Amino acid sequence: MSDEEPCLRVDVAGAVMSLTLNRPAARNALNIALTRELTQQLQRFAEDANLRVAILTGSDPAFCAGLDLKDFSATDSPRHEVAALIDSIPRLRKPIIAAVNGPAMTGGLELALGCDFIIASERARFGDTHTKIGALAGGGATSRLPHAIGHRWSKQLSYTSAAIDAATALRIGLVNELQPHDELQSYVRSLAQFIAARDPELVGIVKQVLDAGAQTTLADSVRLEKDALAARKAQGPMTWRP
Repeated sequence: MSDEEPCLRVDVAGAVMSLTLNRPAARNALNIALTRELTQQLQRFAEDANLRVAILTGSDPAFCAGLDLKDFSATDSPRHEVAALIDSIPRLRKPIIAAVNGPAMTGGLELALGCDFIIASERARFGDTHTKIGALAGGGATSRLPHAIGHRWSKQLSYTSAAIDAATALRIGLVNELQPHDELQSYVRSLAQFIAARDPELVGIVKQVLDAGAQTTLADSVRLEKDALAARKAQGPMTWRP
C-alpha cells in the first residue's frame, strides 16, 4: 500500500456503505489511525438516514489480524478506543454484514462477531489467540463467541489459540455461508442491497428484538416480540413502500 492510500476504503452505492480495512501489508491489523477512521465512518453510517446497510471487509489477503502492537503495546496506548470501537458495532441500529475474505484473528474475530452475521470466502480462518499472547479478551471473544458457536467450541478455540478453517466455521455456526473467494464481495453487496430495499424502520425493529431476545430467556424473547408488534400496530397502517 502506498502512502497515499487510505487505511480504510469507504464506498457508498445507494443505501449500502462498504468499509474495507486497507492495511494489507499488516494484514489489516488495527492501528490507531485505522481504529479512529473506522469509528468515524461507523458513526457516519449510524447518523445518515440514507445509509441502511453496511459491509465490513478487508483488503486481501486478510480480514483483520487484530491489534497492531506497534501502536498498542505501550501501557499508555489508547486500547480503550479499540474496545469502544468493537463494542459499538453490535449496538448499531442498522444491519452490518462481515464479509470475511481471509484470516480474522483475535480482535479481527471480535470485529466480525460484532456484525449481524458473517459471510466468508473459503480462504477465511478464525482464531482467538488471547491465551497465546497472555491476555484476556475484552471485545467479545469470551462473551459473544459462546452465543455464536456454543460453550464447548468456544473453550476449544480460546484455550488452544488454534485457528479453524472456513469449512469448520460454517459447520459450527460461526459463518452463515461460504462463497468462492472471487465472488464474495459481489455476493455480499447483492445481499446488502436486498436488505436495504426493505423498510429500514421495520428492519431496525427486527434487529432490536432479535438482539435483545438473544440475551434473555425464551419467555422474555416472546414478550419482547409481542411488545414490538403492539408498538408497531399503535403507530397505525404502514406507509412505507419499496
